[in-house]
Order: sequence, then structure tokens, then C-alpha cells
Amino acid sequence: MSRRTSTSIVAFALLVGLGILGTTVPVPVAALGRGPTYNTLDDIGGTPVVAVKTLPTYPTSGHLNMTTVGVIDRVSMFQALGMWASGDHQVVPRDSVFPPGKPAEKVNEENREQFNGSVSNAEVAALDYLRLPTSVVVGEIVAGSPSAGTLMVGDQLLEVADRPIRSVRDLHDALAGTHPGQQVGVRFQRSDLPAQDAVVTLGARADDSRQGLLGVAPLARPADDDEIVISLSDIGGPSAGLMFALAVVDKLTPGELTGGTFIAGTGAIQPDGVVIPIRGVPFKMRAAREAGATVFLVPAANCEEARSTRPDGLRLVKVEGLADAVAHLDTLRAGGTPPTC
Repeated sequence: MSRRTSTSIVAFALLVGLGILGTTVPVPVAALGRGPTYNTLDDIGGTPVVAVKTLPTYPTSGHLNMTTVGVIDRVSMFQALGMWASGDHQVVPRDSVFPPGKPAEKVNEENREQFNGSVSNAEVAALDYLRLPTSVVVGEIVAGSPSAGTLMVGDQLLEVADRPIRSVRDLHDALAGTHPGQQVGVRFQRSDLPAQDAVVTLGARADDSRQGLLGVAPLARPADDDEIVISLSDIGGPSAGLMFALAVVDKLTPGELTGGTFIAGTGAIQPDGVVIPIRGVPFKMRAAREAGATVFLVPAANCEEARSTRPDGLRLVKVEGLADAVAHLDTLRAGGTPPTC
């Protein structure tokens, strides 16, 4: 065998080896891309995405689509290069999606917990927007709290200063006219025990306000955990909250939010209705446009990114909270121009 032939065989073997490695061995990256999009006003497999148990509901139609980001793990080198070159995916370090030392199963579990939290936040935000009762519980006892030793985390607040507490707003209103050192009555329920009455001497706020301090961080929850049921399997993360909340509002109010327009969007939501930014807006917008959406609701803090990657034919609407999201949809339905990115 000649030297040239031997060299050719070795080179060919190296190319074959590199090809095998490039197509079969995962590299430490993950790919982010378009995930599925679901209409929150629709049924999936015969089960409504948003169902209301006893409250009066009204007909809905059209689309209020939540959007997702797909994650592809265990990507080979050639796959990563192809995805990067196509522009349809964002190739990122795997550690940014699956932190070192944390199994993928644990990451998926945390994503499911975030999703469940977004469902609860969406329900509370919608009920609060509609001025429907919620339960207010003690989410945290502030350090040095005047309520320490009287209230515990998880206690449901029923009355404060002779005012019924059916929302976090009610609690703020009950304390609005108080002052440090004032004694106020607190009626609360702990677990399944009978309601209890106590007297708390209000403290002083750190901001030197003259208003008295109860010293608890309130947390709102649906008054009936079974009243609103949001069902969507195999979805993780918090970013569907805004669209879930809009679906609840649409079902519990006369008229239709969509006005026949295919609307999609994204955004995590807090119990007070504030919409906060999320990741993956470019991919979510592409998926929404491909599904037929012509309007996309964008958290205000994501506007710059959305504006620079907006697909043709997709109108962006800037959203800071649930109340203005509803107002902007009302404006669209009336033929007006809501704020854009």
C-alpha cells in the first residue's frame, strides 16, 4: 500500500469519525424554538381550557391564544449548527436551561410548579379585576411584626378593623385610616378550626408613614379552589398567566373580548394583575402568526425585543396589567388604536 493511499484511508476514517461524532454525540447546548399555541377559550380533548363551576358565564368566541417556547435538549454538533444557521432556533448554553447539578426532571418539576402558580395568579387577578370575592391569607409574617405570636402563615383574614376582607385591596383599605399604636380587631381562621378573634397593636411602617402596620404580607387565593378550573397538560413556566386571566374575564363578563380578531399573547401575571416580562417572545410571536394571529399582547418590558423581531402581519399591543389589557382589547374592538411597542 502506497503512502498516499494510507494517508487517504486515515483521512477518510477521520472524516467518518467526525461525521459520527457530529451527528450522534450531544454538545453542551440546548435549542429554543417555537412551541405549541393553545386557544384559552377552546376545549382540548373535550375539556375546556378554562371552566367555571357556579358563577354566571357568558358566550365567548374567537381566539385568545397562549403561546409557548419549545426546548430541544441533547443536540448534536451538526444539529446545533443547522438550527443556528436556519434562524428558527436560538442555540444557548445548556446550563442556562438546565443548571449544573440539577437533573432535567427537577427542572421540569419546577416549570410545572411555575405553571401552577401562574394558574392561581391568573384566577386571583381576574377575580380581583371583576371585584369578585377572593380569600386573603397570611403569606408571610414580616420580621418584627406586631402580628407575630397572634397570626401564622396560612391564616385566612376574615375581618380587620371591623372591615370584611375579601381582597388584598380590602386589607389595604381597612388599614388606610389607622395609625401606629392603634389597637385593631382581627378576625381570622386557621386551617379548619372555628374563626378566632384577636387584638393587634399596630406598628410603624419603615417609610415613616402615619398609617399603622399589621406586619403581614397578604396573599390572595380563589375563595373556592374549585370555582375556576384551568386545564392544560404538559405545559410549564409562568408565561400563560395573562392569557388565562383574559379568558376568565371573557367568560365572566357580557360581550366578547376578541371581537372576531385572532388574538395571541404572553406574559406572566401577578395576583394584583401586573404583567411581568418573560423569555422567548420572538418564537412565540412566530408561532402565533403561523397559527393565524393578527394581534399579539406583549408585556411592556419585552417591547423592544418584540418590536425588532415582529413577524409581518402581526400587530403588537403593549400591556402592563390585566386592566389595561382588557381596555386595549375594548379599544381594538371599537376600531381604535391601543398602545403599541
